Amino acid sequence: MELGLYTFAETTADPATGTVISAQERIANLMEEVELADQIGLDVFGIGEHHRPDFAASTPAVLLAAAAMRTKRIRLTSAVTVLSSDDPVRVFQEFSTVDLLSGGRAEILAGRGSFIESFPLFGYDLKDYDSLFAEKLDLLLKIREQTTLSWQGEHRASLDRQSIYPRPVQQPLPVWVGVGGNPQSVIRAGTLGLPMALAIIGGEPARFKPLVDLYREAARRAGHDPARLPVSINSHGYIGEDGDRAADEIFPYYVDVMGRIGRERGWSPLSRAQFEASRAPQGSDFVGDPSAVIDKILAEHELFRHQRFLIKFSMGSIPHAKMMKSIELFGTVVAPAVRKALAPVPA
Repeated sequence: MELGLYTFAETTADPATGTVISAQERIANLMEEVELADQIGLDVFGIGEHHRPDFAASTPAVLLAAAAMRTKRIRLTSAVTVLSSDDPVRVFQEFSTVDLLSGGRAEILAGRGSFIESFPLFGYDLKDYDSLFAEKLDLLLKIREQTTLSWQGEHRASLDRQSIYPRPVQQPLPVWVGVGGNPQSVIRAGTLGLPMALAIIGGEPARFKPLVDLYREAARRAGHDPARLPVSINSHGYIGEDGDRAADEIFPYYVDVMGRIGRERGWSPLSRAQFEASRAPQGSDFVGDPSAVIDKILAEHELFRHQRFLIKFSMGSIPHAKMMKSIELFGTVVAPAVRKALAPVPA
């Protein structure tokens, strides 16, 4: 299994002091995080796209291009690219450039986005939420297949025998589909034969198994071999040498972030009891000591048989030193143990 990290480069206020990290400092810290992840042998680093004051990452491709020059082997992916409000031509060009800079390590994780700020920002109507994504994903895949193409759609100007450059190192440039709990999104990914990244950031992971089964069945029905289509599970977490202390450290940041998002969406405030339930063996969050996180990753692998696991440590603007320590424990303790446990048994 590939193991890695993803982040949105939060710039939220420290819940204890009220201090807000600058975007400049957060991005500098982000480069140190991806560099460390590469050095300690993690497989993937993802950067998301948001257009809000509490995130510094609005242009994943730009940040990944910078990361490409600071790393040697780690794969570099968006997490996600909000394709619905972007131009597939530019997305392809940007990630082809990242691929060239990195020597063939770029990936696109395309999604519809969990926030909606990008739609009015770039002049799109939310009533077209689903049709925008379907059409733009279609165009992105055609660009990936053909250097010169003609294309016509509803939401973008047509292409008439136009060529799109540069072309990437990887043929084809990997395109994943990011999904939450929407069955239609799962079916779309499987039908198209694209890898799927499933975000599990609440509830019991076992409740998401039918979605993974649906994805593989949709792929099979469309003539694709499900065994050749990777699944990624993306979740929140935080690792410390002592599990209870790690929970105490991350809880103020976690409850602050989830509380602000919850107020926007009409959720009830998050309690400490709910947080503890989320980090229990049957919960969705990976908060604890290395042993607990190892056990939880392996238990989810039994459930999903997925090929990639990405963890998001950056719940709020936790201190950079604590973030780096959590990454170090993930790469030097958790990842080797998981790889050893999942290694094929010699014949």
